[in-house]
Amino acid sequence: MKAMDCCATTSPLLGSDELPAVELVNVGGSSHVVLVCDHASNRVPRCLQNLGLDENELKEHIGWDPGAADVARRLAVHLDASLVLSGYSRLVVDCNRPLHSAESAIEQSAGIPIPGNRGLSPADKKRRLDALFVPYHDAISRLLDGRGKRPTVLLSVHSFTPFLNGRSRPWHVGISHGRNRQFAALMLEALGRNKEIIVGDNEPYPIEDEFDYTLPMHGDARGLPCAMIEIRQDGIQTAEGAAVWAARLAAAYRSIEEDALKLHVPSPEQ
Repeated sequence: MKAMDCCATTSPLLGSDELPAVELVNVGGSSHVVLVCDHASNRVPRCLQNLGLDENELKEHIGWDPGAADVARRLAVHLDASLVLSGYSRLVVDCNRPLHSAESAIEQSAGIPIPGNRGLSPADKKRRLDALFVPYHDAISRLLDGRGKRPTVLLSVHSFTPFLNGRSRPWHVGISHGRNRQFAALMLEALGRNKEIIVGDNEPYPIEDEFDYTLPMHGDARGLPCAMIEIRQDGIQTAEGAAVWAARLAAAYRSIEEDALKLHVPSPEQ
């Protein structure tokens, strides 16, 4: 099955009764922190017929970051922070991949074929980008633009699998950074005070311009202190686990906030 077989390229990707491409939470929050969640949902536009996958496959990590949205929502409450969440599955279009990336709409993930992504034309890809990717990033841009020169820290919340390609991943949480490590170093130090957890430095993934979009575009390019928080999924698969991690992250951030805000260097146009 190709995506075009069930959904004409010229018709709207989302029906008028479907949820929007982006969700905004607590836009007027008082915190210096802005939270984003690139892989918050495993939802697929109705016309794409689940991309040929069954519901159980979409519930796996290939479809989203399980638990990440729950942690992000709870963290937004702890910090009174604004939060931007993607509304649809990373398999339709990955909101954290550059436009040129081959992983923007992959044909297989973790060995599972994605039938609805096979043979996508440039028009198919553009339609998905216009409907889902662009609104999500426009929302982040508008939110950050509206803050002017107010000191701002950008945090992206993700989750990762305990095992990959048969190998155990020992970190309970990872803090990843791009061009500037200063803020990540503060968070690593704060979380590292808890000797009951293993904290990964640029683990399980570093932030790289070739593979990542959100933090390079909205964080590094604006001179904002920023980092990607990656939480191991077995720690946040329940509401109780998500609550523990949200409280833990909030406490870690509060302990270094004063130093973090000194790292904000507004761009000249701000």
